[in-house]
Order: sequence, then C-alpha cells, then structure tokens
Amino acid sequence: MKPLIEKLTLSENTSFVARTYRTPHFEVPWHQHHEYELILILEGGGTAFVGDYIGDFKPGDIFFLGSNLPHTFQKSGDMITSAVVVQFLDSLWGNELLNLPEGVYMKNLLLAAAQGLKIPESYREKMADIIQGLENQQRFGRIISLFQCLNMMAESGDYITLSSQTPDANYRIKQAEIDLILQYTNRNFRNKISLREVSAVVNMSVAAFCKYFRRSTKKTYVDYLNEMRIGYACKLLKDTNSSVIEICFESGFNTLANFNKQFLKYKSITPSAFRKKVKHPSTHFAVDYDYRILSEK
Repeated sequence: MKPLIEKLTLSENTSFVARTYRTPHFEVPWHQHHEYELILILEGGGTAFVGDYIGDFKPGDIFFLGSNLPHTFQKSGDMITSAVVVQFLDSLWGNELLNLPEGVYMKNLLLAAAQGLKIPESYREKMADIIQGLENQQRFGRIISLFQCLNMMAESGDYITLSSQTPDANYRIKQAEIDLILQYTNRNFRNKISLREVSAVVNMSVAAFCKYFRRSTKKTYVDYLNEMRIGYACKLLKDTNSSVIEICFESGFNTLANFNKQFLKYKSITPSAFRKKVKHPSTHFAVDYDYRILSEK
C-alpha cells in the first residue's frame, strides 16, 4: 500500500499554493509530502499529530512543517474546522539565495522545520494577518509576503520544536494502516486498549504491529497511547473542576499511582501542580495550549 503523498496543484501564474480548506476538506489522514507546509488554524480545534508529537490545535495556532514530515490534524467531534494552508517546494528559493551570507538564518529555519515548528504568541497575530492575505495576493507580492512570514521565524529563532526526531527520507509510511490506528486510538483511548486488540485493526501480529508502529512514528504504541491520555488529562485539569482521581479514570488510566507516574514522566510535574500552574500561570510558569511547560519565570 503506497502512502498518501499530496501533490501541489499550481496554476500557471503561481509558484506555491495558498488556500483555505474547511470541513470536510480540512480532514486529511496521516500523510507526508515533499513540500514545506505553513498552516494557520482559523476555526475549530482538536489534536495535532506531527512526527512523534501529539498536542492540541486551536484557532490562531500556526504550524510550520518540513519536507516529508508525517502529520495529521484530527478535529474534536463534529465541529467545523478550517485552516489556511501554504505549501511550497525548497526549489522556490534556489540554492544561490540560501547560500548568500544573508540566507544563513533562513537555511537554519528550514532545517529546524524538519521536526515541525509551532509559532508562539509573541508574533503569531502579525504573522497570521500576512498568511490570510496570501490567498488573494498576486504576482511578486505573494513571494514577498511569504518571505516576510519565514523571515519573522528565522530572525527571531522563537518557535517551539514539536517532533523529537527528523523524518527518514528513505522510509515511506503506509498511510492507510497508520490512519486506521490513529482513528481507532482517538475513539477508544479512554478505554482499555490491548496491543492484541489494536494490532487486529490492521490485521497484523502483535510483534509486526509494534515494529511497524515504532518505525512509522519513532515511538512505541504504549508511549503514544499514554501521551494521548496525558494530553487529554491536561485539558480536563485546565478546563474542568473534576478531581484528579476522576480525571485519572476519565483519561483511560486504571490506577491513580500509574496516572501520577505517567504524568510526571511526560510533563515533569504532578497533575495537581500542573493544575495550579495553568490556573495561575503568572505565578511560576508560562504554559502553551499544547500543554508543554515552556519557560520558568
């Protein structure tokens, strides 16, 4: 089974794509493509999967993804979702431009994008205005605006790296299988899921499934499942007044001890302490909506 590889659809008057996609055209399964991709979320929210990263997305979020980096954005429930998607090939710049002394920062940005980047609030609003204008711009103004966006990221060096590993250019994911796994896990992560059960979804033995999943996502399925559960628990800790033990079971964990252990492993903080920090972020920590603690003040 060949993976889903998206192709640029260019008119004769354009060198890159800038287009708004809205439900049902927003929903794209686990996939990869040669193009770099700049994504501005306009409506809706859900879970972003970028390489081995799992985190929330919401209106106003901006992601910059490198070539061949597997990703998908799965919406929450039946909500309407939309985003401006900009795709371009690295040939857009030409070797001469990036090899100029002034091009060093841009070259470093494109290398960093191999792991996927998320733009912080410091310049997100200004960048969003430019991205939204790209779809209707014409001629060289489009190129200038795209350069402006990338220059903001490159000059500031202020962005959040998502995936822990760069994509393997020589390995292509089996899109249909990994998408079935993601969809099944999204629907059932709050329940008990065994390796035998999830491997049966793609008609693999447990051993073959574990090897395939790890090679496709650079992590074990158990780690992936626990990260999804912890991400959901973080959302409940932030947005509800449910007790920690209630959130433990609602997130798919069977014991409070294991919940605390896994939470500490992935967030380097206890659930109770995390709740205090997100309820009162100015006290010690600044917390981004993908539930990563970014900086200590």
